[in-house]
Amino acid sequence: MDKEGTERSDLVSEDGKNIKSVLCQRCGSKVLCPGMAVFAENELFLPSMRKKSSLSNTEGSVDGDTLTAHWLVDDMFSFENVGFTKDVGKIKYLICADCEIGPIGWHCLDDKKKFYVALDRVNHE
Repeated sequence: MDKEGTERSDLVSEDGKNIKSVLCQRCGSKVLCPGMAVFAENELFLPSMRKKSSLSNTEGSVDGDTLTAHWLVDDMFSFENVGFTKDVGKIKYLICADCEIGPIGWHCLDDKKKFYVALDRVNHE
């Protein structure tokens, strides 16, 4: 089994939920408790990680990554600690509410029930 597959089995339960807490990579603040999100694959573009103040000022070309592995949360009140940027088109980016680094995830305003947190942008404990 490849490295990613092995890691994934440590993170995702048999019913597809997160086994471990999801934490901010920068400050360690808890974003999600175990069992609050479902693993989902969806190609989403996230700008490079930076402070909130520079996230909404993304004029022209934006550096970032297209990520496919996410925690899908269907209710914003499931989060322990998350903030949102100002609208960027129809998107709000998810950030750590404590240190305001992000984006750690993505939310489209057209779909009130889907909040994506990129596995590559968070730690698990």
